[in-house]
Amino acid sequence: MASAPAASGEAGVVHLAERMPQLGGADMIASLVPPPQFADATFESYRADPAFPSQQSAKETLMRFAGIGAEPVKGGFFRRAKKGPEAKPGVYLDGGFGVGKTHLLAAIYHAMPVRRKYFGSFIEYTALVGALGYQKTVELFRGAELLCIDEFELDDPGDTMVMTRLLGELVASGSRLAATSNTPPNALGEGRFAAQDFLREIHAMAESFDTIRIDGNDYRHRALDGHAAVLGDSVYETAIADASARGLASDDAFADLIAHLARVHPSRYIRLLDGLDLIGLRAVAPLDDQSAALRFVAFVDRAYDAQIPIRATGTSLDLVFGEEMLAGGYRKKYLRAISRLVALTLD
Repeated sequence: MASAPAASGEAGVVHLAERMPQLGGADMIASLVPPPQFADATFESYRADPAFPSQQSAKETLMRFAGIGAEPVKGGFFRRAKKGPEAKPGVYLDGGFGVGKTHLLAAIYHAMPVRRKYFGSFIEYTALVGALGYQKTVELFRGAELLCIDEFELDDPGDTMVMTRLLGELVASGSRLAATSNTPPNALGEGRFAAQDFLREIHAMAESFDTIRIDGNDYRHRALDGHAAVLGDSVYETAIADASARGLASDDAFADLIAHLARVHPSRYIRLLDGLDLIGLRAVAPLDDQSAALRFVAFVDRAYDAQIPIRATGTSLDLVFGEEMLAGGYRKKYLRAISRLVALTLD
């Protein structure tokens, strides 16, 4: 019989491959809040790198979007200010890994004094549609005043159509949008599928956003080695024992976890991690199936959101995505996962 997710504060060892979490629509919606490491993110706590002025500029622009600070003055003394272009309903933060986009997105969420607001990754929104159906999802979100979408990506034609329709309906009903990604809106989908076949949909969605570029270096790599940490068997056993004595640790063969992720809907991956203080993976090996690799990416995103350290044996986790995968259309998604895996294993 599959075990239920452990309550927070429980100690011991669990096996993720035995967990089968269940989530209803209301629970899924309620879970759309900033992840723990950004629970208190504010514009004040965002530290712009002076070497990259676009970071401070982006911060100021987003503060105005969130209703903080004065609008820049247009026109001179005794002159009527010129009317600027009509503000778009969304802002889109374009930049590389680790430049603070998610922090700023969470700052928008916390700063805007609206009653109904949601924060989730792109995959969480699309997974929600997959789990509940499109119409039910629209009904649940209708009337929302703000949607924050982290790591906005269009990985296949189905996602393109779903997100275009969903955001179009919500914008028409008055919702405002804030999104982050590593790809400018007009380039979404390039290298992943025949983007020209969906150009109209992609451009229509891009018209809902004002694009804000954020430059900089990945803060996760500024003081970290380039590879994920790999433990010997005895050190791994000690790490699991120590963690399980203080809290809750998981211990799974890497192959077992990968197989189990195919049996759990991605919208429920976050519940696989309930109560965990440490994730243990034995005998990590390179992945040769792209669907399995993408499911693992989604799992890594949830582990990173929850800031749960990972301890592993076998192949270094930053090497599980082969060269062919890294050269394909999902390259940025895999590189983001690698960046996060390095951080979690060296934590």
